[in-house]
Amino acid sequence: MSAAVNAPVNAASARRRYVLVSALTWLPPGLMMAPMVLLMAGRGLSLAQIGLTMGAYALVVVLLELPTGGLADVLGRRWVLAASAAIGVAGYTTLALAHSLPVFVLAAVLKGVARALSSGPAQAWYVDTLHAGEGPDADLKPGLARGESMGSAALCAGVLVGGFLPLALGGVVAEPLAVPVLLAAGASAVLFAVALVALPEPPHERPSLAEVVRDVPRTVAAGVRLGARDAVLARLLGVSVAGGVTLCSIELLTPIRLAELAGDAGAGGTAYGVVTAVGFAASAVGSAVAPAVARTAGGSARGAMASGIVAVLALAGLAASAALPAPAGMVATAVAYLMLFVGFSASALLRAELMHGRVDRRQRATLLSVDSLALQAGGFAANIGLGVLAGTAGIGAAWALAAVVLLAVLPLYAGISRVRAATPSRAPAPPGRSGSDSRPPG
Repeated sequence: MSAAVNAPVNAASARRRYVLVSALTWLPPGLMMAPMVLLMAGRGLSLAQIGLTMGAYALVVVLLELPTGGLADVLGRRWVLAASAAIGVAGYTTLALAHSLPVFVLAAVLKGVARALSSGPAQAWYVDTLHAGEGPDADLKPGLARGESMGSAALCAGVLVGGFLPLALGGVVAEPLAVPVLLAAGASAVLFAVALVALPEPPHERPSLAEVVRDVPRTVAAGVRLGARDAVLARLLGVSVAGGVTLCSIELLTPIRLAELAGDAGAGGTAYGVVTAVGFAASAVGSAVAPAVARTAGGSARGAMASGIVAVLALAGLAASAALPAPAGMVATAVAYLMLFVGFSASALLRAELMHGRVDRRQRATLLSVDSLALQAGGFAANIGLGVLAGTAGIGAAWALAAVVLLAVLPLYAGISRVRAATPSRAPAPPGRSGSDSRPPG
């Protein structure tokens, strides 16, 4: 690597590079999101097989969530992110070319590996770079906020392009649904080059690979102990599992339902792209109103329960809308979808606040990893179970079951504000992980 690449990076340059990498990290999944399920269905996969494929992705992320947590500390942030991008190119290309269940599963596995590797190294690079240049008291918030905003914007733009492009290319190319997926592979290739060139590694102490490997069972055991010692955390982790079921029911079933209503896969992909993009705005609204909901409800736990009820009602509305023809079915599906994300996002934010209040900073990395595992475990179960149910009993029945699962866990919030807070542990943080390397759920 040239001296220019390894030259020190100032704060402004680090922020620009981090924002660029954040955008490139989230653009490929955005491009893929709208056409993915419809592409698999168009190539002959049943809903149960699509659920199996998406379940394979969730399982890979679950299995690699902890092993990859400290890998960036050992190999370097740049190399792990570049590896993620390279594997992403392979995964998206395989998905675009797949015509059988085994090849679709292979694509899902590759995408799962890429997702697990991409969680954290860019943010860790930015934090390391600022600390190296400005000291440990450097203000991280402006850069992190811009990175998150740009990632969301790229995801939204990708969903819109992935939704509209197949409709625009209908009749022009043989398989227009595959085009956004190939664009996702191209975007990942750009990320690969940017990661190698634009992210010089600041000097920092690295743990050994043996320490990271030992950290995996240690972190799992620490997470189990957290839940066993703290009944509140155990209950909140249970809610996280149901949250994974909710989110995956939307990702798996909504594209198929909208394609049914639109009468065409290309038009259905466009509708899903628009609804999903607006759904991101609804999610932002839910997060923004969460503090007011908590104040009105008389506490975060009550606010999370109230917001969860809104999400349950939205899922029930989706289940009911499955019996409606177009255009009423399209309108009802879109309204319920937006209502779901407002309620779910508000509930998720308040649940996260409750969880963080149960631990100190030394346990926070472990908590985030275990919470992410709980969310992915729920998603894995949903992709398998709801895919089979939707294929046999219909999409409405699958959404109804998701609503029942979410409703069943809402009583876990009851009385949380009256439970004595856990005593913070003084155990040292596991080696190879830090707050900047921890991945939030999802």
